[in-house]
Amino acid sequence: MTRTTTAGPAASAPVTSRHRRPTPSLAPSGALGLGMLFLLVTAALAAAVLAHPARPVFQHIDDTWLRWMGGPHDGPYAAVAAVFNWLGGPLGVVVPVGLAVFLGVRRRWPSLAFLLLTYVVGDMLLVQILKYGVARPRPAHPLVRVDHGSFPSGHSAGIALLVVVVGALLVPAARRRDWWIAGTVLTVVMMWSRTWLHAHWLSDTLAGAVAGAGAALVLWWLCTPLLARERPTSPGRATLDGPNGPNGPAGHED
Repeated sequence: MTRTTTAGPAASAPVTSRHRRPTPSLAPSGALGLGMLFLLVTAALAAAVLAHPARPVFQHIDDTWLRWMGGPHDGPYAAVAAVFNWLGGPLGVVVPVGLAVFLGVRRRWPSLAFLLLTYVVGDMLLVQILKYGVARPRPAHPLVRVDHGSFPSGHSAGIALLVVVVGALLVPAARRRDWWIAGTVLTVVMMWSRTWLHAHWLSDTLAGAVAGAGAALVLWWLCTPLLARERPTSPGRATLDGPNGPNGPAGHED
């Protein structure tokens, strides 16, 4: 007697990465170490300025760089600097706010909590404490409106922090190296723009960049258990265990 096996319905195709809901990536193993290193660099630069507020040990480098940024301040350079000045200024808040709205609409509550915590701790508390604690004078005759305290650059801190947050929450691990390269370029351009506008010394922008990135990396590592709650079950596993998968009812013979 010949046994006939009736095939069940065709297994559904695995969900490709193109159709998956974006999920946060867990912090890489080196995130904490790199973040702490960046924060130590920030602390070392702050200590150097506090030791000699008028002329820290690296002031001659700052003076030389500022002379190179002497101008002329027009043309395409002015346009780029104006865009980055806007991006890091009060109007630039639309970027993190837009990201927060996106995460809220997608109900990605752990990611939203990480975003808000990182901006409060890294972009508000850390930068403002350093600004008022160090109270370094700015270069003479800045070309844009500035607030109190040249050290560190809030614009540089903000964009470096944003690069890490976007990389953690939106960029797939396979594409993250490209994102880090692009984000580094964006941060360097921001650093250039702040010195080209005579709003900061070069060391201020370096301190801002490492402070923002360092704070975001450390908080990413600390929030890994929180972000892990948002990661869905593997689509491949769901397909195997589904009703039409080989581990499901339709995959077994009677």
